[in-house]
Amino acid sequence: MQRGTQSQAGFQKTAESFVAGAKTLPRKYFVAAEVFSQEQEKIFADQWILAGHQSQIANSGDYLIASVAGESLIIVRGQDSRIRGFYNVCRHRGTRLCQDLTGHVRAIQCPYHAWTYALDGSLAGAPHMDEVAGFDKAQYALHPVNLGMWEGFIFINLGGEASLRLRTEATARETQRRDYSIEEWFASLAGKFAQWNLPNLKSAKRIQYDVKANWKLIFENYSECYHCPGVHPALSKVSPYDSAENDLIEGPFLGGFMRINRGKSLTMSGNACAIPVDSNRDHEHEHEHEYEYTNEIEHRVFYYSIFPNMLLSMHPDYVMVHQIWPQTPDRTLIYCDWFFHPDAMNQPGFNPNDAVQFWDMTNQQDWHVCELSQQGIASRAYQPGPYSARESIPAAFDRYYRRVMNDAK
Repeated sequence: MQRGTQSQAGFQKTAESFVAGAKTLPRKYFVAAEVFSQEQEKIFADQWILAGHQSQIANSGDYLIASVAGESLIIVRGQDSRIRGFYNVCRHRGTRLCQDLTGHVRAIQCPYHAWTYALDGSLAGAPHMDEVAGFDKAQYALHPVNLGMWEGFIFINLGGEASLRLRTEATARETQRRDYSIEEWFASLAGKFAQWNLPNLKSAKRIQYDVKANWKLIFENYSECYHCPGVHPALSKVSPYDSAENDLIEGPFLGGFMRINRGKSLTMSGNACAIPVDSNRDHEHEHEHEYEYTNEIEHRVFYYSIFPNMLLSMHPDYVMVHQIWPQTPDRTLIYCDWFFHPDAMNQPGFNPNDAVQFWDMTNQQDWHVCELSQQGIASRAYQPGPYSARESIPAAFDRYYRRVMNDAK
């Protein structure tokens, strides 16, 4: 696993970090089934993968299902409020346990023979198994999956210590044991996003998109605004396309900020749609349309990609998060959530749709051009083309991706 790299000391214009001669990836990376299969093993089964936010399973017994590298995983909040992850596999005859993508349970019960597991994964009940000599319930807990929390977001890692125990002894000996600590992985980002109050935010809306394009095209598109004047006219009116400055320019974490015209917000109305997410602000006396943005940071939107499946967009009044879930070489599911300060929901006139509609429109514009890219790249006529100096971050994404895939140019 490649570890996080230290962020740059300051922000610099996109073109300043451009590596001369950078070109787009060859065709095989977007269309080949064998490359997609390698990505599932080398990346999605061996990296920290975003699965959700702690607010989405707020109460004991709340759960969600994540599908990672062909595995179905249960992520559940226990009676002790701790969030744990388990393989969605009964220890009796392997039956799939939870079928709904989200839900609430008092215990996890197999629909086949009613083996029942507590929320901590321990086997609580197994009908008639007391008739089996030597049967010990303690030996049949659910298989755990490595789970960690970062800024309130839930991450899972199939390559961690818990999962190593599932491999055969021979495979385990051949596998280099690595440090999968989520704290070490995100060490270079420690405290970086504290102002946005991420652990305490709540999602007001989720939209799922089914995009007929390779997952890497989603990342590359997100990481540049070279396309914005022609593809996103509404966005370009309030956020100049050439205003990008980046402080993370190499490694698994990439991005920086773009400016927002003073007095504006990235919403359909152009006005702030909620109280600021800033954890340091006093919201007691703030009311509808009375949000005073005075700090320089409040006239910027920050865009960061977290390899391999998180896009983190932090605005003054809300935070938007994309989860990227590759399905096939030419199909990607995307979950987009709009997070707000928890007090925002109780404010008079709270209207999350002002932001949701703006970005739903922008998202669909992006997905359309990504699908067009996929169609063109699939052609035998496609050849890698030169990146412009305004595409230094997509080029950096490509470099890191190839390092993880152990595929030098």
